[in-house]
Amino acid sequence: MRSFVFKDLEVFHITKRTLKNSYIQIDPHAKILLKTPHVSQTFLLELLESKEHWIRNKLSLVQNTHLKKARLEDEVLLFGETIGIDSPDAHKLRTSLASIAPQEKTKVLRAYETFYEQHANEYLPRRLEHFAALMGLSYKELRIKKLKSRWGSCDSLRRITLNRELVKIEKELIDYVIVHELAHLVHMNHSKAFHDLVARYLPQAPLLRKRLKAISLHNLSFDE
Repeated sequence: MRSFVFKDLEVFHITKRTLKNSYIQIDPHAKILLKTPHVSQTFLLELLESKEHWIRNKLSLVQNTHLKKARLEDEVLLFGETIGIDSPDAHKLRTSLASIAPQEKTKVLRAYETFYEQHANEYLPRRLEHFAALMGLSYKELRIKKLKSRWGSCDSLRRITLNRELVKIEKELIDYVIVHELAHLVHMNHSKAFHDLVARYLPQAPLLRKRLKAISLHNLSFDE
């Protein structure tokens, strides 16, 4: 693999003779990867020129949605921001950690889990009720769980499930997930009518959807 500069962008080029086509990828760290069969430099530059708009949009999306990581016992990730343990919003967590020895990592992590559970149970029902009333919709039950691969769901029994990890991302993205699931009470699909309903209450829904898709649940963690 070699790297070269295209305008102001560093591109990492991988040549594979077995490839039939050329591919451009932006990895989670905003690194531009170009994979091609054996081609000329002129071809590479022309390809990048033709895809420049897409590349810059993708880079912007990845960079703007990259989540910061919080350092255990020093910071906490809440609503898309890393805040200090001394912050008023982290009072309960700070109190819990005060009685735990730093080397007891399992107990430290459990304190963080309890903190997020408490925030989720306080914040998510309020936002769901707000948008349910705004949209004139009713649901049977709200369940808040720690999910591994989904931000939320809505089933045919009108039960809405929200991921407890939502309190780690920005509030406007939380609102998108909530409106998205409420809209499934009307349309149990992702049809144009469904997206129109979501956009009626969140006009910026397409942008929010893109930002949410760029966030990996695996990034919602801590540095030790």
